[in-house]
Amino acid sequence: MKKNILFLFVILVTSGLSAQHTISGNFTPAKDFKWLIAYELTAGSQRYVVDTAITEGYFTLAMPENASAGMYRLVYAVPQDEFYIDVLYNCEEDIEFNFNLEDGAKFITSVENKTYTAYLSEITSLERQVTDFYQGGKTSKKEFTAIAQKLSEVQSKYEDIGEVPLAYQCIAANEPYIPDMYEPLDTYNLNKKKNYFKVIDFKNSLLQSSGFLTEKISNYVFSPFHAALMAKLDMENAILTNLREVSKKLLDTPDTFQTAVFHDLWKTANTNGLFRVADTIFKDFLKPMASQNGQQALIDEIQLSSRLRMGAVSPEITWTENGKTASLSKLSGAAQYILIFWSSTCSHCLKELPALHAELKVYENVTILAVGLEDDQTNWEREIKNLPNFKHALAIGKWENEYAGLFGIKQTPTYFILDRDKRFVAKPADDKEVVSFLEEQNSKR
Repeated sequence: MKKNILFLFVILVTSGLSAQHTISGNFTPAKDFKWLIAYELTAGSQRYVVDTAITEGYFTLAMPENASAGMYRLVYAVPQDEFYIDVLYNCEEDIEFNFNLEDGAKFITSVENKTYTAYLSEITSLERQVTDFYQGGKTSKKEFTAIAQKLSEVQSKYEDIGEVPLAYQCIAANEPYIPDMYEPLDTYNLNKKKNYFKVIDFKNSLLQSSGFLTEKISNYVFSPFHAALMAKLDMENAILTNLREVSKKLLDTPDTFQTAVFHDLWKTANTNGLFRVADTIFKDFLKPMASQNGQQALIDEIQLSSRLRMGAVSPEITWTENGKTASLSKLSGAAQYILIFWSSTCSHCLKELPALHAELKVYENVTILAVGLEDDQTNWEREIKNLPNFKHALAIGKWENEYAGLFGIKQTPTYFILDRDKRFVAKPADDKEVVSFLEEQNSKR
C-alpha cells in the first residue's frame, strides 16, 4: 500500500492574521481508511496538529486558526513513516483532494498544488524521454535537441507562473540539467552531476521540511553518473564519494535536518544490501550526530538492525549443557541452525513449539537452539522435557535478559535461521514459515 510521496505547495501567509480553513476529500476504497492525522513538518521533525475520522471514505480536517503556513503531513495508516501524503497549507485556502491506492492523491482545489503536480507530471515524462533516448542507443542530434528544447520550455513555463510563489521554489530547485546540444551519454552524465545542485538552496527551510531536498540528495548519492556497469566495490566507492560531497553541502543546515537526511541514506543503503555504505554513514555521520544530540534510541535502532541483517554472523549465545559451558559459535555439523526465542509461560509458544519439534525430526542437518526467556526455571524445566531434540538455553530475566535486547525480541516465539557459518539467512514469522524455508532449501539440493 505504499504510495509515492506528493509535495504540494501553497502560498505563505504574509499578513498577521489568518482564518480557519479545511483540508477535505475522499479516500477509496472506503473500507481501508478509518482515520487521518495532520502533523506540521519542520527540518527533520514533526509536530501533531489535528486529527479526524474518515467516515465512509470522506473526511474534513478543520485546521486551527493559529496554524502556521507550511508543510503538513497527513498520515492515513501505520507505520506512519510509510503511509502519508505531504501537503503545504497556506492558511488562505481550503484544500480538497481525492485519494486511492493506485493513483495517489488528485487535487480538486488549490492552485499551487494542482500547478506543482502538473509540473511534476510533465517534467518527469520528458526526463523519461531523455533516459529512453540514451538507453535505446540513439544518437540523433535532431531528436535529442527537440527533447531538450521541450524540457526548457516546460521548465520556463512553470517558473513564470506568478500565482504559485511556494511551488515556484520547488520547481526552480528541481530544474534538470538541460544541454544546449546533443552530448554522448558519458558527457551528459558527468555534466548532470556537475550541475545537479546548482540551483538548490540547501538553507531553504521550505525545501528542508518538504522532503523534496532529502529525495534529491538520495538520488544524487546513489547514482553512479556514468554509463558503464560497475562492480559492486567500484559502485560503493562512487556512492561514498557522492556521500562526502553531499556532507559538505549540509554543513550549515540544522542538525535535525542533517540527521534526517543521513538516516534516510542509511535506510536506503541497508535496504539495498550496500552494507559497507550503510556502516560508513552510521560511523562517520549518524552516530556522532545522534550522540551529540542525545538520540541514543536512534543509535540503538541502527546497531540492532546491523547485528541482525541478513548475512551477518549471529551474536554469541552461551548456555550450560551437561555441566559444561556450550556456545552457538562452537556448534558444528549442521547445514542450518534455528534459533527460537520462547517462554514456557507463552501460550503461542506451547502451541507452536511441540508442532515444530515434530516437523523437524525429519531434518537431520538442522540443529535447533531454543532460548527460554523466563522469570524462573521451574516451568521451563518441565516444558523442555517435551522438546528433547532441541538444545536449550535458559535466559532468566525474560524481557530484561541481555539476549532479548541483543536480538531485539519483542514477542515470543521469535525465529531466526542461520547457515552453517552462523550467518542470518531468514527470519520466519512463525513455525510454518520455518518449515517452508527448510523445504525450499532441501528442494534445491
